[in-house]
Amino acid sequence: MEKLSSLSRFKNSCPFLGRTKTSTLRTLTTSSSPRFPSLSQLTERATGCPIMGPALALRSNQMVSGYASLAGQADVQKIHHSKGIFPGTNPTEADIAKCPHASAARAAARMADELAAAATPKPAATPEKAAAAGGCPFHKATAATEPKIETKPAQTVPAAEPAHAFSYDSFYTAELDKKRKDQSYRYFNNINRLAAKFPVAHTASVTDHVQVWCANDYLGMGNNPVVLETMHRALDKYGAGAGGTRNIAGNSAMHLALERELASLHRKPAALLFSSCYVANDATLSTLGSKLPGCVYFSDASNHASMIQGIRHSGAKKVIFKHNDLEDLEAKLAMWPRETPKIIAFESVYSMCGSIGPIAEICDLAKKYGALTFLDEVHAVGLYGPRGAGVAEHLDFEAHKKAGESPDPVRESIMDRVDMITGTLGKAYGTVGGYVAGSADFIDMVRSYAPGFIFTTSLPPSTAAGARASVIYQKQHAGDRALKQVNVRTVKSRLAALDIPVVPGPSHIIPVLVGDAGLAKQASDKLLGEHGIYVQSINFPTVAVGEERLRVTVTPRHTAEQIDGLVKALDKVFTELGINRVRDWAAVGGRASVGVGLENVAPIWTEEQITIGGTVKTLKDGEQAVVDSRAVEVVRSAFEELLGRVDPREPTTAEKKVLRHEKTEMELLEGAMKLAADALPKRTGYVGAAVKGIEIPVASDVAVSA
Repeated sequence: MEKLSSLSRFKNSCPFLGRTKTSTLRTLTTSSSPRFPSLSQLTERATGCPIMGPALALRSNQMVSGYASLAGQADVQKIHHSKGIFPGTNPTEADIAKCPHASAARAAARMADELAAAATPKPAATPEKAAAAGGCPFHKATAATEPKIETKPAQTVPAAEPAHAFSYDSFYTAELDKKRKDQSYRYFNNINRLAAKFPVAHTASVTDHVQVWCANDYLGMGNNPVVLETMHRALDKYGAGAGGTRNIAGNSAMHLALERELASLHRKPAALLFSSCYVANDATLSTLGSKLPGCVYFSDASNHASMIQGIRHSGAKKVIFKHNDLEDLEAKLAMWPRETPKIIAFESVYSMCGSIGPIAEICDLAKKYGALTFLDEVHAVGLYGPRGAGVAEHLDFEAHKKAGESPDPVRESIMDRVDMITGTLGKAYGTVGGYVAGSADFIDMVRSYAPGFIFTTSLPPSTAAGARASVIYQKQHAGDRALKQVNVRTVKSRLAALDIPVVPGPSHIIPVLVGDAGLAKQASDKLLGEHGIYVQSINFPTVAVGEERLRVTVTPRHTAEQIDGLVKALDKVFTELGINRVRDWAAVGGRASVGVGLENVAPIWTEEQITIGGTVKTLKDGEQAVVDSRAVEVVRSAFEELLGRVDPREPTTAEKKVLRHEKTEMELLEGAMKLAADALPKRTGYVGAAVKGIEIPVASDVAVSA
């Protein structure tokens, strides 16, 4: 970058620099010449310039002469000795390397040789002789051992070109240039979500507040008071880290309890905890595919990168079927013998388009063709079903609602028929981590063979505690996910009324189609910079080229006023940037299911199911979010054995803060009164009325507000 900055100053005076692209100049300045390794490709070209050629030669000789201008031998020895270097009469190559002056002089001499060789085919003078004249023993040894570059007569066979090192920086630059050229380069905004003001965050400046409309903390559980309380208690008792891998000192009661909770959530015999669901998918699929003899994976074309990587790492055969296309899947399953081990890998909610996988029908095909089912519920756990177990539970809503908290499977339900379920703790549950649930032997096999589980430090106990608290709370309280669905419907309806294109789907995902990478980035930047609304643009390779979008996520904590602001801002940005509306996409035949008459897709949550959360209503600015006190007590009781009982009379964190403030202020007042009393004249025999205690008004503890 420094080279480019320097060169840019001369673009007006140099025709070559003026007409050459910046990316080309970057490559030339960072790539070594194949013939002259000490020179860049740009410098080699410059030797042929009638202006730059002589200038380079002059400057090179000046540099060599500068290194040769040392004082006599005694002074040189003094310099070496002051640096702790004591050369002998015959310095070695290692000795020469010790002396920065000699190393630099040798480099300058080599560069001078190569500049001369590059500029003319005639033998050039070797200025390293001048460099050795200063009396430095290192320089003398350098001059004696330095290889010379000589030109050969035309009739002789040319000498082999010297080997040169690979230019790693050039490689990095070229790869990044590719990303910028196709507009798939990722930009990372500095967003710091504020627990007390969710969904508000501050940017790089703590005073610059914005609204977050693309976070995966779908229910705001990242700042739920009982989750934070549980994490604080676990942190105080067990410390910051796990202390090791699960097999070596990192297998705590908090991890085991969380795994039992997750197994119970999905009504499976066992579950296994990972550092993320990316790791869970990768580790599980790679382990299964490498162990099952002759295994074949059948993978949905829209599967997440973690599943694709896991299948690739397994070394197993892979067959890709069209997204949610049952006919294509069956045709491909039928091509393989029934006895061949097969795994169908797919998702419940596809996060970039909002579609939902046909889980029941895929289970039918798996049974027919002797395959296992691997279901990723990452964008569904916590959000669907009466207890938040995901879409597989939601599809048998009443049966699972009736089964209550029993860990036993609901026989022949869709969730029971799925063999393996993965999920995350980092989205709807607001913490971090991933997991897989299934049969006891399957889980034990993954635990015993998966490197992604065995060789990584386990999650901190406080994180595991917070995740478990969140899972328990959502199993008990459906109000958050029900209100989220209400808010999602509101936003989709408002956008449809303005002809703003939303990729149709039955889930909570709101993908606003833009259709151009540059426009998507501009729209995201305008929303953030001009409206204080953060929505990240989604480009290739996450979505197909031409289907770039803004992925909006609505939470139960977004208020009516915030929703109104989002809709108005999107409408204004679409107009200012000239982004296609639904009618525009319809005129060109549609794009990403927009403009083809599929806009009215029924949501998976029915009106009747939404009532499970009680009376849910979008919050208004200043209103407090609902915290279910019964669910809080269930969470607290679940941790009594490990963390002890929470005394309801014990002051809360906010109350303790108020008490500390009162104590500090009282000390301040008492100290000030004492100083004032000491400064006043002493009066004897005076009896005054007793001073009554002064009540200092303190703001009452306020529940987390919207």
